[in-house]
Amino acid sequence: AVAMLRELRRRWRSYKYRFVPWLALNLRRQRRTLRYVPESSQDKIIADEDVFETLLKTFKALFINDFGRQADILALLPEVKCQYLELLTLEQKQSEVNSCNHQHMFSPEEVLFNTLGFTVSRDRSSLVSAGTGVFVTRGFVPKGMVVSMYPGTVYRKHEPIFFQSLGNPFIFRCIDGVLIDGNDKGLSRSVYRSCSRRDQLGPLQMSDESWLTATLQNPLAVGQYVNNCSHEKAANVCYQEFDVPGHFPVELKQYLPNIVYSHDIESHLRCVVLVTLRDIKQGEELFSNYYTVVS
Repeated sequence: AVAMLRELRRRWRSYKYRFVPWLALNLRRQRRTLRYVPESSQDKIIADEDVFETLLKTFKALFINDFGRQADILALLPEVKCQYLELLTLEQKQSEVNSCNHQHMFSPEEVLFNTLGFTVSRDRSSLVSAGTGVFVTRGFVPKGMVVSMYPGTVYRKHEPIFFQSLGNPFIFRCIDGVLIDGNDKGLSRSVYRSCSRRDQLGPLQMSDESWLTATLQNPLAVGQYVNNCSHEKAANVCYQEFDVPGHFPVELKQYLPNIVYSHDIESHLRCVVLVTLRDIKQGEELFSNYYTVVS
């Protein structure tokens, strides 16, 4: 019994820095375990247009960096191919001016640094017993910048998520009750992979599966590992919901680390990004507040 209590205590120490999972054991629906936001409020630190432009800029850079692997997609989209060839030509001319050999293919982290001026990655948290955290490993992130994305399967209200939520510290609740399961293991992993492959149109991938692996295609997709702030470590990022607009380029959807659970629902894909509340320097860990009341 003592050993069991010790194990439970150890697990709780790690668990308390994460988002409390969706009411699997929280039968009384206590308000403080939910991300409470009044209906009239807008959970926006920066404009949706700014989020859109940042994602577009980053994903285009990733696409061009990986241009050689995109042949099947570009064969289906001749107009898009022409646009990217023009961008690639401009980039190659710029590279020649800078005496840089463009034949070198950059890692996704290098692309992120070259595009936005920083990289983020997972490492052991500076909080005792908190497990993995997310750090700015290179560069500088100004206030009001998208610094990360929260990956996972998107569930609308009343969709089946009970079994996925058991013992799962990675479920994020949106203002309107939409849930995002950011767990990269077990049943959650299987559900995401199944939905992702279901929605693929030939060579056109509608979402990114790589966040389930150690090799990320989209280096921003680490937001589920951002730890909750503590008395010693104040929050320096906050969550912001973002519905992907219908005109989002189809060839760039392969970098979106979210997928909807129900295929037959005609609505925009919900994403959640993490936005900086202040300037963040190289070496700093990201901390959020899961219990913030937005008013």
